[in-house]
Amino acid sequence: MSMDRGQQGIIYNIQRYSIHDGPGIRTTIFFKGCPLNCFWCQNPESQSLKPEIFLNKDACTLCGSCIDVCPTGASTLSEKSSTIDRSKCIGCGKCAEACPNGARTLVGKSATVDEIIQEVIRDKNFYRNSGGGITLSGGEPLAQPEFALSVLQRSREEGLHTALETCGYAAWPALERLLEYTDFVLYDIKCMAPEKHRAATGQSNELILNNAKKIAQLKPMWVRVPMIPDFNDNIEEVKEIARFVNNELGHIDIHLLPYNKLGEGKYSRLDRPAVNLEAKDEGFIQELQDMVRSWSSVS
Repeated sequence: MSMDRGQQGIIYNIQRYSIHDGPGIRTTIFFKGCPLNCFWCQNPESQSLKPEIFLNKDACTLCGSCIDVCPTGASTLSEKSSTIDRSKCIGCGKCAEACPNGARTLVGKSATVDEIIQEVIRDKNFYRNSGGGITLSGGEPLAQPEFALSVLQRSREEGLHTALETCGYAAWPALERLLEYTDFVLYDIKCMAPEKHRAATGQSNELILNNAKKIAQLKPMWVRVPMIPDFNDNIEEVKEIARFVNNELGHIDIHLLPYNKLGEGKYSRLDRPAVNLEAKDEGFIQELQDMVRSWSSVS
């Protein structure tokens, strides 16, 4: 299959020196777009495939610069701050460029395969010495499957270790194509009950769990479980997930990820309803993690 090195996709961040997104020191590429709509999402700016504007109303001085440059009339002024008509906004970023106070920030940009690889290979020596490489994350890389595939292929050309972080909600043929160029998989599992999963994310988890079984036969993987307050941060839910992993996937690592409230502030900047969850203390989550390890050792 030929690869388009100039192919473009939409990303919203490149994070160098990542130490939690796979083995070794890594550079993580965050893709925009996700097929799930998790009510707790800590990166709500990752859900839409389109570039979006973060609006910090506290920093707005009502100068009107954003209105002067907006090509669609999406920016207006109220008595207290500027506002954005999200139905009109095309994410061009002109208002963010014009804002003298940094009240507006464009989240998401086009990038080519070669642009990403040129950024990643800057740390090639770190990867070599630590066993690290490149990780595709998101959002969800499979929301842009052709672009993700080209990035993985190009990474292989450079001799980079590749990892894929995925929610697993994708048709198997598309996922299987990416796995051909993937060395390691980080796989998200939120809960075991299909209807509970659908209510929380917008989709059932049946496809996700079936794909997990297939991947476990092909690639080394970690399972990662976000600990969501009053949803799955309890012994019963975690035990169900651990039972599935141990019985269906084999003895692989399960990582419980503590909930981080820092993401909650992003919702107001996207003009979305606030999320306000009270996480259990890290000591309790560590106790759950220790339980998971003990269950795995005796299963």
